[in-house]
Amino acid sequence: MNCIDIITLGCSKNLVDSERLMRQLRLAGYTCTHDSAQPEGEIAVINTCGFIGDAKEESINTILQFAKRKTEGKLKKLFVMGCLAERYMKDLEQELPEVDKFYGKFDFKNLLSDLGKVYRQDYDIERVITTPSHYAYLKIAEGCNRFCSYCAIPLITGRYRSRSIEDIVKETKWLVGQGVKEFQVIAQDLTYYGQDLYGENKLAELLKRLSDIKGVEWLRLHYAYPTHFPTQILPVMRERDNICKYLDIALQHISDRMLKLMRRHITKQETIDLLALLRSEVPDIHIRTTMLLGHPGETESDVEELLEFVEQTRFERLGAFAYSNEEGTYAFLHYNDDIPFEVKQNRVDRLMSLQEQIATEINSQKKGRRMKVIIDRLEGDYFIGRTEFDSPEVDGEVLLNKNLPLQIGEFYDVLITDTDTYDLYATL
Repeated sequence: MNCIDIITLGCSKNLVDSERLMRQLRLAGYTCTHDSAQPEGEIAVINTCGFIGDAKEESINTILQFAKRKTEGKLKKLFVMGCLAERYMKDLEQELPEVDKFYGKFDFKNLLSDLGKVYRQDYDIERVITTPSHYAYLKIAEGCNRFCSYCAIPLITGRYRSRSIEDIVKETKWLVGQGVKEFQVIAQDLTYYGQDLYGENKLAELLKRLSDIKGVEWLRLHYAYPTHFPTQILPVMRERDNICKYLDIALQHISDRMLKLMRRHITKQETIDLLALLRSEVPDIHIRTTMLLGHPGETESDVEELLEFVEQTRFERLGAFAYSNEEGTYAFLHYNDDIPFEVKQNRVDRLMSLQEQIATEINSQKKGRRMKVIIDRLEGDYFIGRTEFDSPEVDGEVLLNKNLPLQIGEFYDVLITDTDTYDLYATL
């Protein structure tokens, strides 16, 4: 009767919110499951995503599944929180009366209150770790001040709000005490960190403080922004062995015309210069980027320019998605979404086909290299691990024979014996 099923949709930033909520619920005497294949609790909390059309559809479908469980008498209370609820609360309340209450993205303190419980501020940095126990996501800020034309995130999360360095350090030390060795440092925009709180960029100082903590084996940076990039972090990345030579920096496009339409406040040449600086300052850095195809105004010439840029730049990691016309964004209000979905998807497919060739060639060059690997799990005939160049869920993996004397959560030096498009094969 005290069991609550937590379902998390969307990004790792949502996952951190769910983990914090689960810690508070356990302190209040509840048993929690997370993303259970067979939910059985009398209460369910769905943490939704509202970023693009596909994510919103998945959130709605999940709510409907649990609403059906409630009408069938298998569920007593259904709560919905997160980005979709933050953005469309009034509409959802009218359309989904089966949901007992909707909460915004940062409103789970009220959820506890409605359950007759109290939010324990003295446990604020603590979480229930839902990832494999040796790695965790570390959220250093909320919100975004960039206001790109296509993006609804600022409408959902509000203005940028940095956490204090002291608070982040405290949480990191607590996570190390729980056995965490690897940290994915995340925010909607890492590279603005500290501007609001300290009046200057503090990402380099934060990274130094975190890398000094005993037990922090790997720090990996996610979701940088290219405009006004804090280049002072590059010597820190180069000189600190426990900061992975990896950067996730979404570029979205490359033609000057599209960058202007997207309101990215950067030019093609400035982007090229930044990438050159990254590679010269941090040798062997692996860059992950994301591209957006089908934005209003995009021509075939823009697509060809992007393909040529990707072919020349040779990103180690690249993802792409089709433009989604999101209510309230600058593009929604000022542009005409006149590119058919089939054309958008075709452009995505062309880019990803090119990237598949590039990824295959880059991976093949790693054959014969000695690399440090952390083991995530045992699956079938293989132990599955990752190098410092591989973030969980989104990047490739390293496969090692299951008969090797390996332990999950431990680091090993391995020799790469074979490669394919995205994965590596290795032995001790």
